[in-house]
Amino acid sequence: MLQENVADLSKYVEPDRVRREVYTDAQIYELEMQRIHEKVWIYCGHESQVPQPGDYYTVQIGRQPMVMVRGKDRKVHVLYNRCPHRGNMICGDRHGSAGEFFRCSYHAWTFHHDGKLRSIPMMDSGYQGTRWGRDNPDCNMKPAARVAAYRGFVFASLVADGPDLVEFLGRSKIAFDDICDRSPEGEVEVVPNCFRVVQRSNWKIFLENQLDALHPSVTHQSTGRAAREVEIEIEKRTGHAPLSYHMLSAFATVTIDKWDAFQTLNYPYGHCILTGYMGLRPKDPDTLEYERVLAKAYGEKRKEEILSTNIHHVLIYPGLSVQSPLQQLRAVRPLGVDKTLTEIWHFRLKGAPEPIYRRALAYYNLVNSPSTMINADDLENFWKCHSGLASNGGDWVSFHRHYGRDLEKGGVVETGPNMGTSEAPMRNQMKAWAQYMTAEK
Repeated sequence: MLQENVADLSKYVEPDRVRREVYTDAQIYELEMQRIHEKVWIYCGHESQVPQPGDYYTVQIGRQPMVMVRGKDRKVHVLYNRCPHRGNMICGDRHGSAGEFFRCSYHAWTFHHDGKLRSIPMMDSGYQGTRWGRDNPDCNMKPAARVAAYRGFVFASLVADGPDLVEFLGRSKIAFDDICDRSPEGEVEVVPNCFRVVQRSNWKIFLENQLDALHPSVTHQSTGRAAREVEIEIEKRTGHAPLSYHMLSAFATVTIDKWDAFQTLNYPYGHCILTGYMGLRPKDPDTLEYERVLAKAYGEKRKEEILSTNIHHVLIYPGLSVQSPLQQLRAVRPLGVDKTLTEIWHFRLKGAPEPIYRRALAYYNLVNSPSTMINADDLENFWKCHSGLASNGGDWVSFHRHYGRDLEKGGVVETGPNMGTSEAPMRNQMKAWAQYMTAEK
């Protein structure tokens, strides 16, 4: 364990502000890895990423290299990506198939998909009389302490104690219910490739931005205005512009006052929900056909319940951002105090018409991919925020917007009417951060 040489962490967070060192201090970052990311439930991937026995996908949990694998028993296992012999990583590729078993590329130790030792070269002659042997659990690949899935989304925790997955997710599990219920078959499958973006900033800066309802009309205004100008010109010439233009122009036409009409709901463990449907239900032929298929699967009443679910964004602290109406999520993998990897995944609704998949894919590419101006706008702000926080220009980060006007109901903090741009989600995240960081001395 890291010897704590930092000041009392409880003094770093106040209800309406936090110290800049929370984002920039390398020792605090190491404690975050120990006390948050390597303890709580962290998203590993979707079961459809490993469809067949032996299929694996590597993932980072805190500082730990892990591998998610489908076993011959059809269960999904999460193991430390390390050979117990000399420490060599078992899987060097991002994903693939291990075949019938894992084989270490260094000395050919082999392991079953659940991590149990299969064989050691020269077992009888080379290790006779030593502590290494088939009955020694130290000869196995070490499994994550706990692994659980909710509706196909796989999480792991590296400690044995703590709330189970459903308790941890709480109300935020609506993100997975919503995305799956929008499928006529009640399931989704991953689109095989994800976008991977390395941000030159602390991991918390990204999470705070996700439910910051003020920034879209400011940060993305130039991109939205340019898209709107082209959209208007196309409408003049043809009478109708493709929906893809609206995906970008909305950043200019949805003004700050409209964002204020939304609401945030803030839950224990740092999770948050941003309500607001964002006009994602046009009446074009493709949408009407999708609604017909959904009604056939669920009935008219249930179809309306599904399509009127009033959420735009769900943040599952400390490492997941889900936009269920758009069938995508972003997983946050801290790489250092000033370096963060985000994985941007997209999902197909099983049984939904192909045009609905293509529409969601267009949003994925136009708004959330590394190549868009929207993402570039955010990445520049993240870097500038971290650089500014590392300076001596001030000691505190402000979360004062609409402070003192939140409404608490049964442990859930709701923003008041017409306060959708409140910084309540940031306050909630930092409250959870302080609880995690000071839980052990």
